[in-house]
Amino acid sequence: MNQKSAELATPVRNFRVQLSPTPRGARLARLLTTEQLRSWGLPLDPGRQIVAELAANAATHGRVRGRDFRLMLYVVADTLRIEVTGTQGERLPQPQEPSPDAESGRGLLLVEAMAHRWGVTEGRFPHKTVWAELRLTPPEPAPSCCGAPGAFPQGT
Repeated sequence: MNQKSAELATPVRNFRVQLSPTPRGARLARLLTTEQLRSWGLPLDPGRQIVAELAANAATHGRVRGRDFRLMLYVVADTLRIEVTGTQGERLPQPQEPSPDAESGRGLLLVEAMAHRWGVTEGRFPHKTVWAELRLTPPEPAPSCCGAPGAFPQGT
């Protein structure tokens, strides 16, 4: 008996990589995200900015010697989901307003401002995943300027 498998109406795209919880690993996460989004034909920002913040947090606050963090990107329909899974599950991230003169501490506030949704999922100890979702919208067409009727005011 031949049966056709059901095909998804929209393709699911995904990317996954494991990186060292170091500043170099966080930088690589941002660079790999940039290239992956570019290859999918998606806008680079704010996705790569969110990855930069979450990866920096994994390298700074979630660093455990000998344990990597994982970056996952996937697109389903019109949503890009970013997940950074670290192995420091004891402390769950909370966005907090830093003091005005603080040099750091604004990363999750930025993620909260840029993402449509975000959160934390506890996994099997000691794992936790910080995720963010972005709705993808098609770029707006550029306004026509030259040669189009009404593009320039007519002289009197």
